[in-house]
Amino acid sequence: MDKIRDTAAPQGGEQVRGFAPVVADGARVLVLGSMPGVASLRQAQYYAHPRNAFWPLAAGILGFDAGLDYDARLLALQAGGVALWDVLQACERPGSLDADIRGDTLVPNEFAGFLACHPSIVRVCFNGAKAAAMFRRYVLPSLSAPALQFFELPSTSPAHAAASFDQKLAVWERALKLPVA
Repeated sequence: MDKIRDTAAPQGGEQVRGFAPVVADGARVLVLGSMPGVASLRQAQYYAHPRNAFWPLAAGILGFDAGLDYDARLLALQAGGVALWDVLQACERPGSLDADIRGDTLVPNEFAGFLACHPSIVRVCFNGAKAAAMFRRYVLPSLSAPALQFFELPSTSPAHAAASFDQKLAVWERALKLPVA
């Protein structure tokens, strides 16, 4: 299991750095956020904000207890063939809102090497429109990956209240569940 737990919480306009990918051999789906929010950076955990719907959605879809400790949730996610990462490796952003990411400070993650090391990934799911837009603009033009399926999903952030939990669950379930290889 690959993960980093050594990330400082952001202060004002300082540069923030994301986490290493969480991925296991055989992963088939990659879920990409934009950049971890303040709560996640402080706790060095993906989707750590207590009102973020990511873990309850993933648990409901993949059949594990969302109340498990963080490491157990990561293992359950990996056992379900799902990897986690973010489009950005670093950026400047005061607070947690994607809209506040300073465009002139973006440093995307290195996807060509990642996808070459994980050829079983066939689907990339974006946790929100900002992640999808940044990937299309800053990553996709330089990517020569095999045919991948791309799904833009409703954000699990508590700031995205346009869709109910049940609406998000239906969309996320279609995206995360792949036919058996």
